[in-house]
Amino acid sequence: MNTTSRWVSAVWLALAAACWGLGTVMTKHALDGVSPFTLTVVQLAASAIFLWTLVAVQRLRLPPRREMIQPAVTGLLEPGLTITFAVLGLKLTTASITTLIFASQPILIILLAWRVLRERLTRPLIALSALAVIGVVLVAGVNPGDGNSGTLTGNALIVASLFACSLYLVLARRMVMTLDPLLLVALQQIVGLAWVLLVWPIELTQIGLAGLTAIPPGAWLWAAASGIVYYALGFWFYVSGLKGTPASLAALFLSLTSIFGVGGAYVFLGERLFPIQWIGAVLILLAVFGVSRPQPAEVEAAHRQSPISNYQLPLSSHRRPS
Repeated sequence: MNTTSRWVSAVWLALAAACWGLGTVMTKHALDGVSPFTLTVVQLAASAIFLWTLVAVQRLRLPPRREMIQPAVTGLLEPGLTITFAVLGLKLTTASITTLIFASQPILIILLAWRVLRERLTRPLIALSALAVIGVVLVAGVNPGDGNSGTLTGNALIVASLFACSLYLVLARRMVMTLDPLLLVALQQIVGLAWVLLVWPIELTQIGLAGLTAIPPGAWLWAAASGIVYYALGFWFYVSGLKGTPASLAALFLSLTSIFGVGGAYVFLGERLFPIQWIGAVLILLAVFGVSRPQPAEVEAAHRQSPISNYQLPLSSHRRPS
């Protein structure tokens, strides 16, 4: 990959992290008036409408039905199972433990990319991933020794959510090489929406239809807007970045989400930032900057593939005169 392509991919991935971070803040605000699964249904419905509108505007051609099945089915992983496990798990564990578990996502993605996609594991990549994990924990302000570890079932559900999300991001890298990023995400989110609609009645039996009618119009609009930012734009941008970046390298950009999330909470929700969080942000930025730079092996490979280094004289010039 040349330097320009690497930086273009980095911009896409950073924009995705910004959408996820700010989308998380918007979702947190929306949860004040909308229950979790109901909120997710509205978010995914708004996201699907937005994405398929763009597909129609760009006049993207759908591939044969058989070629759409596998990409669409991955929508069961994300957003389908990822959301389901997370919502159920959060009822049985704490937000701090959830943050700690998801902080390990870059390392899990690297391992999955190595196992599934046969991507290389390098010491610098592992070191930068560890740096990013430490940064996420510091930015989130999590205290591992706060004495509240949640239940085993709750923690297991959060781990399952993490695995489903990470596996999705790895598989998306393979699929985006043959399918347009916008179309890929649109297919996946339709399936994800269908799954959430199947589990939504579980929540409806608890809140009843009266709970839906009590939701003010502003909350519905806020939920829809957060869905477009988080699900439509966030995943579209990330998958676009995956097209030019190995999944193992793109994983480190996920740590930027915590910076945008905490920053958005500071600006829009008035939450206070502590010095330790700024230190964590610096560690994350260092990790992302390190992974964005061309590695020595890539520079050497680019030199070998350059027109000058590959130029050879015509065969006739090597012949001796008779």
